[in-house]
Amino acid sequence: MNIIKSAFGEHAKLFTMINDNGVQLAVTDFGARIVHLNVPINNERRELILGFDSAEEYIAKDHYIGATIGRVAGRIANGSFQLNQTNYQVVKNENDNTLHGGPDSFEMAYWQSETDISDNKVSTSFTHTSPNQNNGFPGNLTVKVTYTLDNDNVWQVSYEANSDAMTLFNPTNHVYFNLTGHPAKSVADHMLSIDADHFAPLDDQNLTTGEQRDVSQTAFDFRKAKKVNEALISVDPQNQLVGGLDHPFLLNQATDSDIPQARLVSPDQKVAINMRTTAPSVVVFTANFGDDYQLPMRQEYLINHGGITLETQVAPGAEKYPAFGNIVLPANEVYQATTRFDIDI
Repeated sequence: MNIIKSAFGEHAKLFTMINDNGVQLAVTDFGARIVHLNVPINNERRELILGFDSAEEYIAKDHYIGATIGRVAGRIANGSFQLNQTNYQVVKNENDNTLHGGPDSFEMAYWQSETDISDNKVSTSFTHTSPNQNNGFPGNLTVKVTYTLDNDNVWQVSYEANSDAMTLFNPTNHVYFNLTGHPAKSVADHMLSIDADHFAPLDDQNLTTGEQRDVSQTAFDFRKAKKVNEALISVDPQNQLVGGLDHPFLLNQATDSDIPQARLVSPDQKVAINMRTTAPSVVVFTANFGDDYQLPMRQEYLINHGGITLETQVAPGAEKYPAFGNIVLPANEVYQATTRFDIDI
């Protein structure tokens, strides 16, 4: 087990965690983000996620990729919510809504870092304090995000937070998987399974409506593994609306089950990611950027549907729809959540 520290642009640092099997998980203090997930397969190395080679590239091209997202992942309609009968207006940054906590939030911060090495695992922790009224959110909120890699080829992201005033908190990680390696191809031929009987439909602003719709006989039924492409080519109005998937799936089972809550398998079946989480939902986004979209990603282009996210969180819109789950963090209470990804080689 080892951790290699290196520069990641002018101000950022990169922490490359390596287990005894040669799996490498690299994270940076800029945005507390994951930059590399690199694994050995048949005496070759394969990169499993999309990303850039410096903090400056993330700033210039896409600062959400791989990042810790908060205070509130997803969209807050009209940037408004109510806590304790007090109305709050937060900064809008996407049309008339607040996306991913508003402008220059967690993903643009340089976090404090700490590392730890033991016989069977390595970890890197990042800590950041979001001040009271940052983008309009109440409370001084201190957040700790820990990435851990062990010798069972499990990488885990854990969240811990507390605030000195009641606030909203619903973080996630915005990593894009593509298990074909680089140069990345469309994820259309990846096999995906999700243990979810219901998903949350969207309106024309990509806001959830509060409905929990049965996946049966729809392109959203991934209870048995099928190709991602079935959602990409679907004529379902929900798929047509976003050009694929950008939806919360409401997960069924508890994390102590041996069955993954989501599983993503490479087209050559040489590597898979098994996901388990304490969160009640996962937002699956199939990088619906359009056929003419070209964004340099390391040595290749991120093509339309060139990545897929498994963003574990409470379904967006929970500030209006309590049935989705609770995202209210009371003053001086500790928030904890964990998502683990088993790398099956």
